[in-house]
Amino acid sequence: MLMRFHSCRIVVLSGLFLCAILPSSAPADQIILSVDEHGNRVYVNTGETTTRVDWMTRSFRPVPAAASNHSSAEIDSLVEQTAGRHQVDPGLVRAIVRVESDFDPKAVSRKGAMGLMQLIPATAQRFGVANPFDPKQNLEGGVNYLKYLLDMFGGDLSLSLAAYNAGEHTVQRSGGIPAISETQNYVRKITNLY
Repeated sequence: MLMRFHSCRIVVLSGLFLCAILPSSAPADQIILSVDEHGNRVYVNTGETTTRVDWMTRSFRPVPAAASNHSSAEIDSLVEQTAGRHQVDPGLVRAIVRVESDFDPKAVSRKGAMGLMQLIPATAQRFGVANPFDPKQNLEGGVNYLKYLLDMFGGDLSLSLAAYNAGEHTVQRSGGIPAISETQNYVRKITNLY
């Protein structure tokens, strides 16, 4: 009798525990936790985004959303302005945006990268992006980061693109484009588009 009562209590407590830690989605305007490429915990305010979070893996998954509030002409104008301000070729920025998000300001990757230029939470925070789903802020942070990488790698486009994809420390440690197939394909795709 005592054994049965104890087993029932464990099942009930286990069920309550799982319900508490495994919500099916993150409602809009909720703070969510992500882990960046370096294992750092990053908290992100989802604002009015349409994202779902897989709480077991702490990864983001896109949810079909309504059409963007920004036209392609508005986004193109923002690309021109932002690239000009940072002295980066707008054609290069367009190529990155095409590969990263296909010009979808609400895009979210499995790794938690967000918006047009797919900024991870740590990079968004580092470059002052409060809302990575706002095209203006996302482009400002992404182009600023790209310019930083171009300066860091002496204008070497391939190394800068590799660093944009894999992180600057990974490129520095490898002494060139890292032997990561995703990064090598990324550099090739953007270079071909550009």
